[in-house]
Amino acid sequence: MRHLLLAAATTLVCAAPALSENRIDLIRPDAPELALRGTQPVGVRAQDFTDADRIDVIAAAQGGTPTADRTLRTEIWYPAAEGTEPGTTYDTILRDGVTPTTLTGSAARDAAPAQGSFPLVILSHGYPGNSYLMSHLAENLASKGYVVVAADHPESTYDDQQAFASTLVNRAVDQRFLLDSMAALEGDLGAATDADHAAVVGYSMGGYGALIFGGAGLSRTALERTEPAGFAPPAGLLDRLAAGGEDHASLVDPRVKAVVAIAPWGRQHEFWDAGGLNDLTKPLLLVSGSDDDVSVYDAIRQIYDQTTATTRHLLTFDHANHNAAAPIPAPAEAWAMSESLGRAPFDHYADPVWDSVRMNNILQHFTTAFLDIHLKGDSSKADYLNLIPDAGDGVWSLDDDGTPDAAHTYWLGFPDRSAKGLMFETKPAGQ
Repeated sequence: MRHLLLAAATTLVCAAPALSENRIDLIRPDAPELALRGTQPVGVRAQDFTDADRIDVIAAAQGGTPTADRTLRTEIWYPAAEGTEPGTTYDTILRDGVTPTTLTGSAARDAAPAQGSFPLVILSHGYPGNSYLMSHLAENLASKGYVVVAADHPESTYDDQQAFASTLVNRAVDQRFLLDSMAALEGDLGAATDADHAAVVGYSMGGYGALIFGGAGLSRTALERTEPAGFAPPAGLLDRLAAGGEDHASLVDPRVKAVVAIAPWGRQHEFWDAGGLNDLTKPLLLVSGSDDDVSVYDAIRQIYDQTTATTRHLLTFDHANHNAAAPIPAPAEAWAMSESLGRAPFDHYADPVWDSVRMNNILQHFTTAFLDIHLKGDSSKADYLNLIPDAGDGVWSLDDDGTPDAAHTYWLGFPDRSAKGLMFETKPAGQ
């Protein structure tokens, strides 16, 4: 029996390649069920989208409201045609903005898309980050029938990190622009994209943008703040994101059916109040580490408590910090000291307590269930979210033929002894 289990695990993990390859597609043998890759091969393409005459926040700091073309460089992952051979690499840089690294995945560069139309997922990185920071999730979702677009958000990337005010003003607007751009995409990839059924998945400042784009307009405190300077964009440029305003209402889009916010930044600095959060009506999955000291776990719990107009979930990694689940495993080059940072960039990707691959797999599992429900109408995935809150309270109990019996309360899809250190809470709309 042990040999059979090991053989099955080897098949699922695809022989677990060497970590030195900087693989983004690893699946642990103890991963929850829905973390496993889907049945479809994956393609990936680069695409630039330019928003003409966007307000230039950096230049506006010198006075006025100048505009400029804003170009978002993206990678788009998608289900590929049957018979597509997997395997590609991604050449990028580390958090220090200078050190090159190569990531290895399972997508095929510029492959022909599969026949059909697939829901759209927008992935949005933190500050700083880039389009590959959540590429593990992008490839995984594409293998399950989603088109996934991730941008390098200008002024918010490793080699283009500029004033924080730009990210505050632009992030939700970038996300809306990506949705519009993907909806207008022509050719075979445009035909494969169903932008009428879309979700936004954001990490840190990406989560900040996703909540705004999802309907949570900013508070008066955020708009009127003058200190610190980085939190106060010039010329009232945050006003268009204000709760209750016409500009914010026009930003929110009915094509977005669900929001996943991972360690979302902002509530700890009162960028939202209860009234603004109550305007979010999209189904919401929040993800956080209980020791997040950047976005602050108690503030994320406030978001969970105050988004009362929608059904929402909160997945908590006990003792994890701000990097819970979203970043790819730290590339091998990130373990070395960076002269430009004065430290190893490892801490940008990794968590001191949790294994990155395990966190990635858990995120893949829950995001798959959540998006399948809300973008594909797959009600069979609902039981994966109907869980006792504390995984540690789960009981593994099977009858003689291996079927869960009445005493079994272990988290669905998790192998025995694998749902440790996790909480999953749900509040329905109105509570």
